[in-house]
Amino acid sequence: MPTLLITGANRGIGLELTRRYAADGWQVIACCRDPQAASALQAVPGKVIMETLDVADYAAVDRLAAAYAGTPIDLLLNNAGIYGNRDGSLKISDFDTYLKVLQVNSVAPMKLALAMLPSLKQAKAAKIATISSRMGSITHGSGGSYVYRASKAAINAAMHNLALDLKPAGITCIVLHPGWVKTDMGGAGADIDVATSAAGLKRVVDGAAMADTGKFFNYDGSEIPW
Repeated sequence: MPTLLITGANRGIGLELTRRYAADGWQVIACCRDPQAASALQAVPGKVIMETLDVADYAAVDRLAAAYAGTPIDLLLNNAGIYGNRDGSLKISDFDTYLKVLQVNSVAPMKLALAMLPSLKQAKAAKIATISSRMGSITHGSGGSYVYRASKAAINAAMHNLALDLKPAGITCIVLHPGWVKTDMGGAGADIDVATSAAGLKRVVDGAAMADTGKFFNYDGSEIPW
């Protein structure tokens, strides 16, 4: 039974990915800040282990890694993320929020990847997949949303270079754009629903091999320029 560790598993894309991997027979270590309040996650059938985790609590990340030190992790899926304030162009309304967004979106996925590295190395052909956004692509930059864009550009750069360093260990590391999805973050006017995004993301992740490491993929499998 392969094992997935996923963050932000209590709602939206994270919840749907948890459902899909559990349905495929995976053991899923489903992390969120308040599992007791995550009724939809509690209802997911299959081998789902819920863990309390605030990804910005780096001591808690270390404790989680220690708890699973003897468990091979086949897939680490960094899904948790926040948007921050919805500022337009020429405005950042709160720089403390800016730092919080960077902490959650940029620093936490790297902390998790490095903390879980011993467990990833115990698995055969392990993978790290990080949910980013096309808004972090410098090529596709269109102005505004500086905080969110910066946080995603930062994790894109970090994961691309982590992928290079993990090649000798045989660990595939990719970055993913989920599409503009009808979630709490994406809003009701978004392009696609959660099921469409999650199904596409799972196909990309499941099909990813070492030849794909260090790349940035859309949920439909097309590659996105940095």
